[in-house]
Amino acid sequence: MTGPERGPRERMVFSAAQLIRRDGVGATGMRDVAAHADAPRGSLQHYFPGGKEQLVNEAVAWAGRYAGRRVARFVARMAEPTPSGLFAEMVRQWTDEYDTAGFASGCPVAAATVDCASAAGSTREAAAAAFAAWRSPVAEALAEMGVPEGRAEPLATLMISALEGAVLMARAERDTRPLTTVAAELGPLLDAAVPRS
Repeated sequence: MTGPERGPRERMVFSAAQLIRRDGVGATGMRDVAAHADAPRGSLQHYFPGGKEQLVNEAVAWAGRYAGRRVARFVARMAEPTPSGLFAEMVRQWTDEYDTAGFASGCPVAAATVDCASAAGSTREAAAAAFAAWRSPVAEALAEMGVPEGRAEPLATLMISALEGAVLMARAERDTRPLTTVAAELGPLLDAAVPRS
């Protein structure tokens, strides 16, 4: 999303998401976002008349859509899609990042939730909507794999919750072990949700 084909507004939303995932909402300034996006500072007020809150909310919404779109890509990579395979792909995204780039960044939706849960109502609502935008494709993928409809959404919630917790622990410990552990332990439970024919 940072290529020359993107306009300054799109670059700023992407940059805000990247800075929030690294530094949190409180430490992400509007000037930092403009510099990271290589956008004119004056364009911030033009594109985001609601100020930082609007920009943060749009970055969080972008992150939720991005995570949701990745689900289809993860499923497409699997020769035989399984719930454990999907979760392993979700985890691998993070272990690959941490193995190559270090543990500096986490999920921007989680960061916004932690930073703003008791502050701006609109940011809390944006984070809840972002998690829903991620959970829904996971639940749909599980249902397509044979998980009964009534269990697909609860298991999607479990997968995302476990992943987010493991990301936090991995960053704190500077070790991917929490991620690989949660994938190994949760995988059999997820696959057991598909009734045997």
